[in-house]
Amino acid sequence: MAPIRKPTSLDIGVLFVGLWLLLKAIGILLRRSNTTRLTGPPSESWLFGFSSFMSIGDPSLAYEQWAEQYGAVFRVPITVYVSITSRLGMGQTKIVVCDPKAIQHIYSKTTFGYIYSKARKKELSAIVGEGILWAEGEHHKRQRKALTPAFSNAAIRKLAPVFFDSAYKVKNAWDSLLESNGEAIIDVQGWMNHVTLDSLGIAGFSHDFGTLQGKYSVVAEVLDSFGGIKLTFVDIFKLIFSPAFPVLTTIPTPRFNLFKKFKLTSKEISRELLERTRKEKKGDVEDKKDYSVIGLLIRASNDNSEHPMSDDEVTDQVKTHSTSLYTRIKATILTGLRCIQMTVLIAGGYNTTSISLTWALIELAKNQSIQTKLREELACQYRNEGDPTFDQFTSSLPYLDAVVHEVLRMHTSIWETIRVAAKDDIIPLSVPIQTADNKTVDCISLAAGQVISIPIRAINRSSKFWGPDAKEFKPERWIEEGGIQGNAQDIQGHRHLLSFADGPKMCLGKSFALATFKATLSVLVRNYTFELRDGPDTKIEVGRALGTLRPKIVGEDECRMPLRVRRVD
Repeated sequence: MAPIRKPTSLDIGVLFVGLWLLLKAIGILLRRSNTTRLTGPPSESWLFGFSSFMSIGDPSLAYEQWAEQYGAVFRVPITVYVSITSRLGMGQTKIVVCDPKAIQHIYSKTTFGYIYSKARKKELSAIVGEGILWAEGEHHKRQRKALTPAFSNAAIRKLAPVFFDSAYKVKNAWDSLLESNGEAIIDVQGWMNHVTLDSLGIAGFSHDFGTLQGKYSVVAEVLDSFGGIKLTFVDIFKLIFSPAFPVLTTIPTPRFNLFKKFKLTSKEISRELLERTRKEKKGDVEDKKDYSVIGLLIRASNDNSEHPMSDDEVTDQVKTHSTSLYTRIKATILTGLRCIQMTVLIAGGYNTTSISLTWALIELAKNQSIQTKLREELACQYRNEGDPTFDQFTSSLPYLDAVVHEVLRMHTSIWETIRVAAKDDIIPLSVPIQTADNKTVDCISLAAGQVISIPIRAINRSSKFWGPDAKEFKPERWIEEGGIQGNAQDIQGHRHLLSFADGPKMCLGKSFALATFKATLSVLVRNYTFELRDGPDTKIEVGRALGTLRPKIVGEDECRMPLRVRRVD
């Protein structure tokens, strides 16, 4: 009789992996049995599904085509351990939702019913900390309630001069560039990055990065690098496999290291801000009213506030903001937490606003008649009155408003919202669909753990909702008599757009972003004309940079946008 071999570490490891795979397979089978069987495109890869495609390109066009072919709700095969079992009907899928009623249902339940995956939570914690962007459930509800006053129209109204001041710093710099020649080729994307960052710094947390005046900033250096970082094989590997193995999100790559550097730099700025705040409270520095977002948050941390935030919550906001400290140990903890909201404010506002401003200048350069019409509105309204007030550019400049919202519709920098069902749910549909079982249903069942995608960019640009001219840049659609026409009216969210999402997690900084956008664009269009660098035939495509879609010249590696700029006569 052969002796019984003692199990080795390898044997035990293989056993645990086998058990883990078995449990995963059982979980997938249970989830699939509780989820309506939907039609959708066949898997592109037996191993990766569509994950590699989703990790590299802009999937919005594919989403729109699939919606036309398979209906307003369909499934897309994704990720790894899943694909191996897909031939047994066990592959993991992402359910893509383009139905307005279903979207409203999902957004209304975010933070409780539809949440981040474990991998996404781990990544957000590593990148921006545990502030409002990371928070869910009651924790998110409490933070948002305390933060809302700092982002109200009343608060943003007081910050409008900051946005105009930053825009005029751009003007001063450009005037110097144009002084000798009358025209110049300017990389407007770089400048829009800096005007956005400086505005966020001063209006957000009373810190001037000074990038528009040529000052060096580590934060600016890191953010400027975002457009040049390409996804490596390891990045794609992480994106594909992290849903199954969340620990993979922390593997160091150039992309991950950039985020880490950004987080550490924000922490240093936060410490300086907290020290200054402590001195002001002690009377060492002249007391002055601080209207910045962080200033309002500091006041929100006082016990007398209507919705006081705990020390931990306010500090999490400095990556949103700051708070009082009581002991040396508590000070260390809170300083780290406060940095979190500063990073959230920069990460959330920087990319979206700077990219939108860049696209606005591109579209105006491509459409000279629209550029002229906008300039005439601005000149006519405020020829002798200086800059418009917050209330004026909110309600008295209809064509500026139309241009801004058409940019937000056409060029959303985030292509989709992804969530995971926290529990079993039934989602109502506005239009019945046919399932893979050839049944016609007006609602679908979801099992807990099912991945959901709302394709923001595809819906914003869909001809089904916006008509046959949906792919055209047409600001007039926003000022037509009777308002927005057609199926777009069925879409909830700000002005029938999903650019700011909707529901409890709708972008808190919406008014902040719109004010920055309008103030900057109004100053630049009144003072300069814009043309494409190589004339009307210049080809522009969408490049992907660290989770956002940025414009770039076809054939050029970096996400830069050189335009021909001249002074207005």
